[in-house]
Amino acid sequence: MGKANGKKEKKARVTSIKFKLLRIIIPVVIIMVGVLVLFSYKISKGLLENSSHSLLELSVSKQATQIEAWLSENLASFKMAKQSVEATKPDASSLQAVLDGYYGFNSNFTDGLYIASADGSVVQASQSGRTINNVKESVWYKQGITRKNMAYTSAYKNEDGNDVVSASGILNDGSGVLKVIAADLSIDKISIIVNSFIDMEGAHAFLVDKDTKKIIAHRDLALVSTGLDDDNGNKYFTSLDEKFDKSDFAYSSIEGNMTVFEEIQGTDWILVSYVPESLVLADVNALRTKLIIIGIVLILFLCVLIDRAVNIMIRPVSRITDTVTTMSSGDFTVDVDIKGHDEIAMMGQSVKKFMLSMRTMLNDIHNISGQLSEQAWNSDNISSQLYSSAQTQASSMSELNTTVDQLSISVNEIAENATRLAMVVTDTHEDSSRVDVKMQETVSVSNKGRQDMQKIGAAMEDISNSINELDTAIDKVGGVSEEITKITALIGDIADETNLLSLNASIEAARAGEMGRGFAVVAAQIGQLAQNSADSVGNITKLVDEIRELVNNAVVQAGKSSKNIDESSRLIYTAVETFDIIYKNIEETNEMIAHMISKVGEVDEVATTVAAISEEQAASSDEILTTSENMVIQANSISDNSHNVAKDSKVLAETAERLSKQINTFKI
Repeated sequence: MGKANGKKEKKARVTSIKFKLLRIIIPVVIIMVGVLVLFSYKISKGLLENSSHSLLELSVSKQATQIEAWLSENLASFKMAKQSVEATKPDASSLQAVLDGYYGFNSNFTDGLYIASADGSVVQASQSGRTINNVKESVWYKQGITRKNMAYTSAYKNEDGNDVVSASGILNDGSGVLKVIAADLSIDKISIIVNSFIDMEGAHAFLVDKDTKKIIAHRDLALVSTGLDDDNGNKYFTSLDEKFDKSDFAYSSIEGNMTVFEEIQGTDWILVSYVPESLVLADVNALRTKLIIIGIVLILFLCVLIDRAVNIMIRPVSRITDTVTTMSSGDFTVDVDIKGHDEIAMMGQSVKKFMLSMRTMLNDIHNISGQLSEQAWNSDNISSQLYSSAQTQASSMSELNTTVDQLSISVNEIAENATRLAMVVTDTHEDSSRVDVKMQETVSVSNKGRQDMQKIGAAMEDISNSINELDTAIDKVGGVSEEITKITALIGDIADETNLLSLNASIEAARAGEMGRGFAVVAAQIGQLAQNSADSVGNITKLVDEIRELVNNAVVQAGKSSKNIDESSRLIYTAVETFDIIYKNIEETNEMIAHMISKVGEVDEVATTVAAISEEQAASSDEILTTSENMVIQANSISDNSHNVAKDSKVLAETAERLSKQINTFKI
């Protein structure tokens, strides 16, 4: 159930190529159309803004020209009147007549001209109702006394409450009194020009004094004479105030309004003209909306067109996908037939070739997996048997190694004992040589005693000394006999021990089998030599016992002779006979000792040979032990390798079985 659900989930997550293509192409198309619309809008907006800017510049320039012309015309009239007064230098009545003549002369300045003196007196037309107080504090007077020629003042509100701008300057009428001549122009006249000569639809204009930042003329009369920096909540005026502070009168967009500036020549006035960008760009925004609608329609049309085209193109891909999906589940009985000569058709033909190749390959793999499985199980059985045999061999080699180890220890002990035996035999041979010397001396002394006994009758007085010497010699013979007894006892012990070692060596050689056969022969020879040595020691012991008895008898006889020296004359012949017997026994003893020395020499040679052979055998046993240990290591290694081979064979068999099961899942 879990695997089935997993497959369903995976299948549900599959995304079609058509969806992927649409997901890629449609956003690209949308982006392209959007970029095209945006690009077109930007270009149109730029062109329209440039056109509007040019038109606005042209309009404000025209307005400025009209204002300058109007101001210049009136200023020229003022200058002519000033020049006329300065040229005629009229008296007070004539000056009054001149001023009365200018009253109502021009509709732009209906009140005519007026003149103020330094003392604060004012002369104006008789018909004029203008109120003039505090002359010296008035704007027109302060600015008028600073210039010779008449020029316009800043806009201000006169004492009658009217917004005006005055033209004023110093008047030189020949009276010698500082006078200022001035004339007032109504701001309303300027406002008419500012608001009337606008060529661009929707545009607005107003006139601002650059120095005071007060509005001189505006469509909204409530704003006239107010300052840009007044806190009236108008963000546009606030932004304009910042530009006036910086004297930045370049074209710019202020609070969504396209704004241009134009200075009025001969004044400190700035004509500001602006038009809302929304009004200018209304047509462009409408065009943008139309382009967006057209783009959406085109996108929908392209989506339908792309969907149809992609559906036609990927239909063969869908069939190939179904075929590949079926193959992925292990079923290679399906077929695919895509006609055409495009890339998809080539892919379908390649898939078809791949299916044929897979069928052949799976069939071969199925056969090979069967053979591999059979061979793997056979290898597993053989490796198991090999592992069992290797374990048995390792166990046998371990036991053999233990036996060889014990044999090596025994051989080393035999070699040590044989070496000690050779040393003891050598010592015995040296002692035997010394005994032989002593016996030779004893024979010589006995021979001399016999000669003396023969001459005893002639040298009776020397008998006592001879008997003493005989007693000493007999004592030495007794001592030598005791040493011979000890030596023979030691030789007997060595022979017994050698015989025991030979027996043990024979037993160990028998355990070693074929490898110990040569050592068994050596052990037998050592046993035989040990037995011969034991027999010789028995004979020597008997002879020594006889010698001891004879020596004891000689001692007794010598004692009696010493005590009964006076009575020995009668027994002299008996003593001679006894002495002859002793001489003969000593000679026999001498011969036996010589024979014993010869036998001891043979035992020495045999012991030396046995020691050398034992040492060689010990070295051989060490080599055998080393070889045995190496064989044990090799046997253990063979056992381990056999075990690994058995495990690998089992794994190979299981792998072959799994491969066979996997191959069986495919259908061909």
